[in-house]
Amino acid sequence: MFTGIIQAVGKIKDVKTSEKGACFLFECGTIGLNDAKIGDSIAVNGVCLTAVELTSNTFSADVSQETLNCSIFANFQQGDIVNLEKALRINQGIDGHLVSGHVDGVGVVSNRYSEGESTRFEITVDEDLVKYIARKGSICINGVSLTVNSIEGSVFGVNIVPHTFTVTTLGDLHIGTEVNVEIDIIARHLEQLLNSAKNA
Repeated sequence: MFTGIIQAVGKIKDVKTSEKGACFLFECGTIGLNDAKIGDSIAVNGVCLTAVELTSNTFSADVSQETLNCSIFANFQQGDIVNLEKALRINQGIDGHLVSGHVDGVGVVSNRYSEGESTRFEITVDEDLVKYIARKGSICINGVSLTVNSIEGSVFGVNIVPHTFTVTTLGDLHIGTEVNVEIDIIARHLEQLLNSAKNA
């Protein structure tokens, strides 16, 4: 589990693709891997990956074809900048919201403009995700925990405060950019619970 509070911005150092998926090598910036070990989970742009090799400032992870198909990882190239977060520890506080690292779909930035000191992004998602998105609810965009400020049809809006704009990759988003979207897991569980009740 993760919180959606980005700990560092890293860089893709290498990508090796195969018929089964890809292997990525990430440079980790200031995140610090001294307490990490092989097998640990690290979220990269909101996708939970398992470290298969580690150095003091890099880690490698295998990415399945399924993940390539349902996230923006298929578009990544060497040199691209990514958001990083190590898995939540039991003794940590939760400043964002509970994030699983399992991307529900890909959204597209359909608008971007200044709103006071913040930057407003409008993101279009597939219609099958709309029912899980609520105004003032939580959503995760490229690994960043955000609050939904508006929802109209298949477009929802989020405001990015200057700090988040600076310490994550969200400042690089522009109209037409694809992003990883993870909805609030509570909404998923509620749907399953209600469906089970109906079928009981």
